Amino acid sequence: MKNLILAFSVLTSFFFSAQAQEAGPQITWDATVVDYGNIQQGADGVREFTFTNTGNAPLIINSATASCGCTIPNFSKEPIMPGQKGSISVKYNTNTIGAINKQVTVVSNAPSGTDILRIKGNVEGPAVQPE
Repeated sequence: MKNLILAFSVLTSFFFSAQAQEAGPQITWDATVVDYGNIQQGADGVREFTFTNTGNAPLIINSATASCGCTIPNFSKEPIMPGQKGSISVKYNTNTIGAINKQVTVVSNAPSGTDILRIKGNVEGPAVQPE
């Protein structure tokens, strides 16, 4: 009988600890990579990363920082309630010709704490006109 009570107690504690780990905000990204493809120099460099709070508590984005000054992230400081969607807007300076391979580090109150978003692509120069 003591073994049965002990086994039940152990299983109950595992169950409640597993549930406690799932509680709170959860950030679920629609995509963590945005591919600009080939874009022209000076083109619109704004793209959106969207996510959903799939948890059961408000999600707060604390910061979003880019790997360089050519990329500017923007996000809402308001809490995202459970079930709601949010987004992080990223503006890349398309005046520089060449490959795009940058990252944005997002810090939130989700259990993961930190998520890495990436932008990639290629900025092409103006087309050469035949003479």
